[in-house]
Amino acid sequence: MPRFAANLSLMYTEHDFLDRFAAAAADGFMAVEYLFPYDYSPGKLKAQLDQHGLTQILFNAPPGDWATGERGLASLPGREQEFRDSIARALDYASVLGNTCIHVMAGLLPAEADQARHWGLYLDNLAYAAEKAATAGCTILIEPINTRDMPGFLLNRQDEAQAARAHVGADNLRVQFDCYHCQIVEGDLSMTLQRDMPGIGHIQIAGVPDRHEPDRGEINYPYLFELIDTLGYTGWIGCEYRPRGNTSHGLRWLRDWQAMSIR
Repeated sequence: MPRFAANLSLMYTEHDFLDRFAAAAADGFMAVEYLFPYDYSPGKLKAQLDQHGLTQILFNAPPGDWATGERGLASLPGREQEFRDSIARALDYASVLGNTCIHVMAGLLPAEADQARHWGLYLDNLAYAAEKAATAGCTILIEPINTRDMPGFLLNRQDEAQAARAHVGADNLRVQFDCYHCQIVEGDLSMTLQRDMPGIGHIQIAGVPDRHEPDRGEINYPYLFELIDTLGYTGWIGCEYRPRGNTSHGLRWLRDWQAMSIR
């Protein structure tokens, strides 16, 4: 049976961030993920996890200057040392919080960018990140993101991500399969999951096209949940969606799925 984790960056925004841990636990979640931990000390975050019996499963490495629109450093020439520092900082946090997965964002490219140059640097940086993460027992995740939500992002397709993983050849480099992004760019989710499952390290969900709860829209999530189970995926499924209203009230989809699964 799939295990679901609350994404505290998008869910429970009716609460202050540190209060979202308690809210997620009260709704029955046993694990959490979020974009970035760096506004808080790792000790303060770990205290929230321990107090509420939660497992930290994922966060992103520092992405550059998020406030000014940067979305990752891994493919940006001239930022190599900053990228290496970002991996060190992420691993420092992971060593306290206990998660073994770190998402590394590829970065945005200008329209006139030399794609081959950026792609080559991206692969080199991923190899560096995977090597450093391996010494800490961590996995590096890369995620294709759709160009509607994030125009100019280097990595858009699952097959591109799997090719990058194969090129680097590190056992601890995996692909983050976000059903929302994949549906917008490619569709054919069930066949892509079957093709790529050996290289998938994490799965995320949201309704399409509006990125709300996964109970409306064009994706048949009950079918996908059963398929994911059949394919032997044992990791967490991150609920990376924006609730239509109150987060807890919107979890009817999860309660219904759980009730159906135990019949």
